[in-house]
Amino acid sequence: MNPSDNSILVSEVGPRDGLQSVKATMPTADKMRWITALYDAGLREIEVASFVPAKLLPQMADAAEVVRHALTLPGLTVMALVPNRRGAEAALAAGVHKLTVPVSASAAHSLANVRKTREEMVEEVRAISDLRRAVAPHVRLEAGISTAFGCTLQGKVPEDEVIRLAAQCIEAGADESGLSDTVGYANPAQVRRLFRRLRAEIGGHAGAAHMHNTRGLGLANCLAAYEEGVRTFDASLGGLGGCPYAPGASGNVVTEDLAFMFEAMGVSTGVDLEKLMAARLPLIAGLPGEPVYGMTPEAGLPKGFVQGNMNV
Repeated sequence: MNPSDNSILVSEVGPRDGLQSVKATMPTADKMRWITALYDAGLREIEVASFVPAKLLPQMADAAEVVRHALTLPGLTVMALVPNRRGAEAALAAGVHKLTVPVSASAAHSLANVRKTREEMVEEVRAISDLRRAVAPHVRLEAGISTAFGCTLQGKVPEDEVIRLAAQCIEAGADESGLSDTVGYANPAQVRRLFRRLRAEIGGHAGAAHMHNTRGLGLANCLAAYEEGVRTFDASLGGLGGCPYAPGASGNVVTEDLAFMFEAMGVSTGVDLEKLMAARLPLIAGLPGEPVYGMTPEAGLPKGFVQGNMNV
């Protein structure tokens, strides 16, 4: 699906962002069932794993195996997070379609999350881009600017630094750069302002909105980003996830609530809402006892609701 004024792309990040944030490790077979259920619901971009040392994130030790399964699903963009060139080598060898590199706008978070300065991460993006161009030029490369709206370690993150960092990542070879509210500090006015500045600076290279619902503003911030022209939104089924290296970083935007909001507005997501909510079952089975969130799954769809009908 090519996002347009009347459609968006929901990029499901639960199998990576969600699973790396919980203490339990979901068995590989359950991960595969969950990813298939997400695909069957109509999701066509899924961040299925991160390629990091298993000793740091044992939840991601089976990344290559999970990617191999995801590649069997026709039309799915299989995405993986890579923090460095070594991770990119492993992800490209596994056959992913898209790499995403976390580049923190907060100097403190950058050191805590990837043990590199922001400047070193820009050079890491350059090295990954060079590698991608040499061995798999069809693979897309995204630099996600994390803690773009504030940081629990550092506090305020200057907007000029956020925009400059995104531009540096594009200059270093990234195809797109989006903004992430890693710790849930953003508000709609700030989201509008920063995405407007981002689009003015890097134009069509401006990427996804990755919002957290830590303070209950996740959907409001997504709507603000949509009104500024953003058409790709990261979300996690059941609201699972958050950065393990950023204190207080809880609660990705709930995929079910995000999809319902846009569908209720008459904006197509390509997602079957009933099947999307059913995809919670393999998640719950694979992580018994782990809390899952979402207002829409609890309340159900409104009486008479028909997808594709704006008059609900």
